[in-house]
Amino acid sequence: MTTQNVIADAEGQDLDRRQFLASSCMALSGAGVGVTAQRLLGQERPTQPDVPDIDPGYIGPQFFDEREEQALLEVLESGSPFRYWGPGRPTKVLRFEENFARYMGTRFGVGVTSGTAALDCAVAGLGVGPGDEVIVPAYTWWSDYTCVVHAGALPVFADIDRTLNIDPEDFARKMTPRTKVVIAVHLLGGPCDMDPIMETARKRGVAVLEDCAQCVGGSYRGKKLGSIGDVGIYSFQINKMITSGEGGAVVTNDPTIYERAARFHDMGTIRRVFTDRTGSSRVQTFAGENFRMSEFTGAVLGAQLSKLDSMCAQLRHNAEAIYEGIENLAGIRLRHRPDPEGDIGYGVYFEMKDKAARDRCIRELRQRKVPASTLTGSVLLPTEESVINKRTRHRDWPSFNSPQGSRIKYGPDSCRQTLEVFGRFVQVRVGAKYTRRINDHIIDAIRQVHNSLA
Repeated sequence: MTTQNVIADAEGQDLDRRQFLASSCMALSGAGVGVTAQRLLGQERPTQPDVPDIDPGYIGPQFFDEREEQALLEVLESGSPFRYWGPGRPTKVLRFEENFARYMGTRFGVGVTSGTAALDCAVAGLGVGPGDEVIVPAYTWWSDYTCVVHAGALPVFADIDRTLNIDPEDFARKMTPRTKVVIAVHLLGGPCDMDPIMETARKRGVAVLEDCAQCVGGSYRGKKLGSIGDVGIYSFQINKMITSGEGGAVVTNDPTIYERAARFHDMGTIRRVFTDRTGSSRVQTFAGENFRMSEFTGAVLGAQLSKLDSMCAQLRHNAEAIYEGIENLAGIRLRHRPDPEGDIGYGVYFEMKDKAARDRCIRELRQRKVPASTLTGSVLLPTEESVINKRTRHRDWPSFNSPQGSRIKYGPDSCRQTLEVFGRFVQVRVGAKYTRRINDHIIDAIRQVHNSLA
């Protein structure tokens, strides 16, 4: 039996992965040990010429179908793309907010224009302002930093650990009497270790803002991400799990946080739909922004939300298949996952001994057409020139003009652990539409390359 026969057999029958790997190891050609067995034994060999096409793609658009089309047509036919009024009866955003909050296990939800807007609304909901400090992971997206700066508050960076998320111990070390909020960012499809974060925050009276932009649909200990802290935010940009191109949402169980966030997204005013949800108004009018979601966006997101469980299930299936195929490699150090079942499967992550080994591993995996890279989708914020120099949109902006703001120093020395973690980890993207053949090719490639570098 040739290796090609084994692969065809694995694709045509309901073999589990361990059976397939075992049968591959036993597959013998006329020349001796088969090529798959060579891979598992770590022996060097040329890349197969028939490597499958591997493109993880954008997740949400791969699931577009007649449901999104019909929802958009309904908005067009109604002539009412504005969420509050028009010639028809606009309800797309309203229904999306209600269904999304219910899906996440929270009382309240508000749809906004982006994940960045959602962060600004959540920070407004928490009442963050001048004199406050907000703890932010050193490796995350710009918006977790800018939402603090634009509130006039001071970002304080905490390192990430081998979860690739905020290190609970460093979060505890970075707290001061001025700490008002910690932003727990669930990066790269995996949840933070929320139990110690929540315990530390509750002891010190610090609010927890969950940024679930890169982990929509993820969970921790059976609870949906975004429902564990005081407030949660999501992004629906094209790189995210469900997408409308742009879009975001805020969820919370706290009626005051909710009203403040809803007011901030609509010029500081409040509309009846929101007070109907909370029962009454608790907050006076204040200056806000315009982050209102359109009916077109709500229509697409409503259709996408109905598929979110299926999207997560397919991604998780492929990621777990790859993790299972490499977890017994001698010396491999996989990403620490506090709750593997809550990981949405965006990628597979493992650690090399140093940056040079990481770079060689990525290079050799790419030669085998595996979508490998360094950690992507975020920024090593404390090392950015504009952050180091505390540049804001106006020189008198309050964030860095207080005595504590003037004293704080950013730069590489403020995030050494983060830089070390970033420098060692390899990311392999996972696609929802991967086939068994693709998963097995990725497994075999990682096994071969890792063994050659061990």
